[in-house]
This record gives sequence, structure tokens and C-alpha cells, in this order.
Amino acid sequence: MPNTHHVTEFAGLPVVEFPGYDTVDDVYQNMVRRGIPIPDPYPPHAALEAALADPGSVAWRLRRDEPRDVPPYRPGRFFQDQPLEGTASYTARFAEEVDLSAVTALTVGNMPDEDHGTEVEKAAEALLGLAPRLTGLRSLFFGEVVQEENEISWINLCDLAPLVTALPNLEELVVRGGSGDLSLHIREHRSLRSLTVQSGALRPEVVRDVCASGLPVLEHLELWLGAEEYGGETTPEDLGPVLSGKAFPELCSLGVRNTEGIDDWIPVLAQAPVLPSLEVLDLSLGDLTDEGAQALIEAAPAFRGLRRLDLHHHFLSEDMRERVRAALPGVEVDLSGPREPNTYGGEVHYYTAVAE
Repeated sequence: MPNTHHVTEFAGLPVVEFPGYDTVDDVYQNMVRRGIPIPDPYPPHAALEAALADPGSVAWRLRRDEPRDVPPYRPGRFFQDQPLEGTASYTARFAEEVDLSAVTALTVGNMPDEDHGTEVEKAAEALLGLAPRLTGLRSLFFGEVVQEENEISWINLCDLAPLVTALPNLEELVVRGGSGDLSLHIREHRSLRSLTVQSGALRPEVVRDVCASGLPVLEHLELWLGAEEYGGETTPEDLGPVLSGKAFPELCSLGVRNTEGIDDWIPVLAQAPVLPSLEVLDLSLGDLTDEGAQALIEAAPAFRGLRRLDLHHHFLSEDMRERVRAALPGVEVDLSGPREPNTYGGEVHYYTAVAE
């Protein structure tokens, strides 16, 4: 599943985590319990020191572990005799240690509170305060939380439009989490070229907010619509301004991913005015069946202008896979990751890659 591990590369750069005190202590205590020799100095600073010397050479990850009731072990240059950290103090320390004007890529991961939730609003507020100094930031991944830390639908996001607006040079935005409190109505942003929203259930209101945003140079839009059980009730009508080709005139890559009922989208996409202008169409991670594939074959001429069609994670029979490939000569079709449906009470159930 896409949210099972932290990214090791973002925006074409290796990811280096700016360590919180609790993270360092967790690793240290684990090494002690297992009898692993402790390096000297601890923690080893090679990657961190190199990143500090050239902050633009890496994508920085901001991430904290669970808060502790007792002070952790804090040896080394950055960890000697320091108080317990919250989100605000952690991001403030990052701003002190790193030349923010040189940072080009940033991921914001788990920021847990005492109730095992995520301090999303505090993280957004902290970044908003640092925005005037993040003049070189081009790529932001907000909500880079993996399943072990929190289920994707339990990551309670907030209104991120003010943060995005405060970063006028931002070109790439990735957001991951539940959409209960998420808002992404960006009134105007003249630099953003790529927008991805990863969710187990994306509310229609969020989709409509995105469609109504002023993003004149947006080239890539990727929405994970999710499952109805968790609130993913988006319909093609909600995405209408995008499908009409009017919302984002520069759009050449569209992802309707992780979507329950993707079969029903195929006829709509085939007739969408935006389709001839697309180079890439990504319908992966959903529950595509032979029924949807048959609709795709019947409307094949509409899809032959694509350079790439991504259908991986699907429920197609082997015969249907071959028929899809034959119907789309010259199109790079990804049909990897075939799945088998679940059966409950004698009924067959298809599923998306990410839900809860």
C-alpha cells in the first residue's frame, strides 16, 4: 500500500529527517535493549551535517514521535539538556538550525499530541509563520504520515489554503489524510504546477474547492477519491469543471485514483472534453473490473491519444487485460497488480488500495 512507508525521495531529492529529541531517544533505547553497540558520537550526524551544510541538497522531513512523560536521553550536539518538545518548539528549532531560504523541498509527517492524534493545525500554523523565510520552497508534502503512525482517514487535516497562498513560489503540493476538516480552496496561485490529494475518502466539498481554485499553470492533478463507507461520495459531476477542460487550461496529467466504483467513471471520462489534452490518465489503486474494462474497450478511440494509462491495482481477468492492451496500441498501459475480490456472506466485494 502507498502509505506503508516513509518516502526516501521527494522532489527528486533524498529525504533527510530533522530529528526530534524523542525520535533520537527511541532509537537509542532500542539499541540498548538489543545490545547493539552505540556509535560515538551518538546520534551519528553524517547525513544531517551534510544537509545542514547544503540545505537545498535534500528534502527535509519534519516529524516527531509520541510525547514522553519523562525526559529522554539527549546526547550529542543537538540533544544536550533540552526540554521536551512540542510541535511549535520542534519547528522553531528547525528554523534555528537550518537556513530556510535554501530549503527547496519539505515533508511534514507525524506530529502527535498526548491523545495520539496529530497536531495538524499547529504544524500548519508553524509553517505559516515560517513562510516569509521559505522563499526557495518549491515542493511540499503535508501529511506524510504512514499507516503505522495513523490510518489515512484518521489524519485530521485543516484548511491548508492560507499556507499554500503564503508560499507563492510553491510548484508541487502533496496532501495526505482524511478530508473531514480539509479545505483547499486556493483563490489564486500562479506557480503551482502539481497538486495531489491522497485520501481514503475525499469529500465532494473538497473536490469542488479544488475545482474552483485559481491555478492557471496547473499541469498535474491527482485526487484519491476513496470509499463511500468513509465519506468518499464524489461523483463525476463534482469534478465537472476539470473534466470540461475549463478549470485548468494547462492540465496534461489527471489522476482519479483509489476510487471505489471507478467502472462508472470510464464512460464519463471517454466523453470528457479534457481528455484530448491529456498525456497521462491515472485510474490506478481503484476497483476496476471487467465491466469497466469493457466500457474502456468500447470507447477505445477516445483514449488512444494518451501517452500513458495507469490501471494498476485492478480486478481484470487475464483475457480482459489482453483485450485492453490490444484496443490501445501505442498507449503505455500499466495493468500490473491484479487483485482478487473478497467474498463475504456469498457476495463478492471489490476494494480500493487505501480506505480506512
